[in-house]
Amino acid sequence: MGLTIGVDIGGTKIAAGVVDEKGTILETSKVPTPDTPDAVIDAIADAVRQASAEHQVEAVGIGAPGYVDDKRATVLFTPNLSWRHEPLKDKVEQRIDLPVVIENDANAAAWGEYKFGVGTGHEDVVCITIGTGLGGGTIIGGKLHRGRYGVAAEFGHIRMVPDGLLCGCGNQGCWEQYASGRALLRYAQQRATATPDNAEILLGLGDGTAEGIHGKHVSQAARQGDPVAIDSFRELARWVGSGLADLASLFDPGAFIVGGGVSDEGELVLDPIRKSYRRWLVGSRWRPHADVLAAQLGNKAGLVGVADLARQG
Repeated sequence: MGLTIGVDIGGTKIAAGVVDEKGTILETSKVPTPDTPDAVIDAIADAVRQASAEHQVEAVGIGAPGYVDDKRATVLFTPNLSWRHEPLKDKVEQRIDLPVVIENDANAAAWGEYKFGVGTGHEDVVCITIGTGLGGGTIIGGKLHRGRYGVAAEFGHIRMVPDGLLCGCGNQGCWEQYASGRALLRYAQQRATATPDNAEILLGLGDGTAEGIHGKHVSQAARQGDPVAIDSFRELARWVGSGLADLASLFDPGAFIVGGGVSDEGELVLDPIRKSYRRWLVGSRWRPHADVLAAQLGNKAGLVGVADLARQG
């Protein structure tokens, strides 16, 4: 199969890109994300038509932020778009007259990194994406592991702390409550409240109060040497690394790939993640350690990955 289109559904925009077999994006289009579920489907079709206007496209892959069934056709559940057992494949195919494959967006990003990014050369890979929440994807023996019902690798909702913080999924103590962009901001605000003298740079980037600190301020302050911001990243990394150690016991991968907005901070976050991973890995002194790598494709990983999955049919 030749050219395919990958679609990334974001909170504010829907991006579509024409992708060749080498993972190169040849053309892109973007449309605003509408407010209603049915309008989102129309917007997906519009973005596909715009991107494919000058190209002969053979299939479309859509990365959906939620649970996708084992047939890669129905979105079983996604909180942000209010889709419940939404037959997305059929509805989009009716609008664009092309074969469509639906995949969870974190799975799509994991496949993109494995096939075209930093995961090249590894057959067994676990990918986590640290953004507002925490998502994941797993490649085992060179194949995307989706599970019996298509909803494997929802790592963000592994319960790390019994009776811990309430999660948006309804459970308590989920990993993403301690290892995500939201968690990083909470750590920074709490520490800035407790020790404002150590957070002068951080507080100065906002309005002078802990409540005025935003996620971007934590990154900026850490790069400028703010002790509270740096300590907040270390706390995040401690939780990420301990979770990776647990995943190593389950999957024994050759590499962990850390993506999402938090990974953009590079060694500021990756070095303490590696240290935490080694600290909590069972038998750490006597067993091989998986590489812990920063994602390479950035926000293009999901689009490129789902386009390639559409190519495979």
